[in-house]
Amino acid sequence: MGSRGDWKKLLPTALPGAAWLVAFMLLPSLFVFYASFLQRGANGWISGPLTLSNYLRFLGLDGESFDPLYLKILWRSLLLGGVTTAVVVLLGYPFAFFIALSKRKNLLLLLVVLPFWTNFLIRVYAWIVIFQRRGVLNAFLASVGFNPLHLYPSWTAVYVATVYTYLPFLILPLYASVEKIDWTLLEAAYDLGAGRLRGFFHAILPQTIAGLVSGVMLVFIPAVGTFVISDLLGAGKTVLIGNVIQQQFGSSRDWAFGSAAAFVLMAVVLLGLWIYARWAGEKGLEDLL
Repeated sequence: MGSRGDWKKLLPTALPGAAWLVAFMLLPSLFVFYASFLQRGANGWISGPLTLSNYLRFLGLDGESFDPLYLKILWRSLLLGGVTTAVVVLLGYPFAFFIALSKRKNLLLLLVVLPFWTNFLIRVYAWIVIFQRRGVLNAFLASVGFNPLHLYPSWTAVYVATVYTYLPFLILPLYASVEKIDWTLLEAAYDLGAGRLRGFFHAILPQTIAGLVSGVMLVFIPAVGTFVISDLLGAGKTVLIGNVIQQQFGSSRDWAFGSAAAFVLMAVVLLGLWIYARWAGEKGLEDLL
């Protein structure tokens, strides 16, 4: 009875947030899901009847021969998200410790969030200035006697800019976890004969898992669906699934196929996260050492 009474007390405070999620997340998602089974009608408007043709087209099964075009684009996007996440973890994990243990942590945190004070498009255009043939980087290389690099447009520029964009999204939640570390557990591990590496994996890493998982999700999910970075730094030659979806809702005006592509991307990402959560939960930290 007491728990039911507490639930009733919390209900009025939870209703605004629940209403917001239903109105601006659940209902639009249901509409997009429904639109994915429709067809492109006259003047780009969606119309019936309900069909699986959009999903078959994405899977390359709507013609006489198998065409894996969109599957390749999806794989390319997942690869970008995976590589970006791995590089961000390698860079951001030690940097979060460096910030937490530094005497100037406030200044370092300010430098981490400083890029957010500038418009996202301006930051992407800045990489064009750096990477273009007569840009800042090639000017520096020429001054020290090296040949210029052809980095714009290229996949290298897309990867570098994506890592730069999402690095703070891993550092900030990790920093929050590192700040709460109980260092006496590490001392206890050393007293029990553990070396530095084993002491880190048994005493420090488990205390930062929550921040690490949150950071990985905050990086991987938007990195897979990004399209502005690839559109600008790839000059339209590096097509990702985000570019496909944006084009369908933009110039192509095929909202039905764009909805299907969006839900395929959502399903693949959610499936991957579910498999990872199940695998990590079953293996446990000790089995991952």
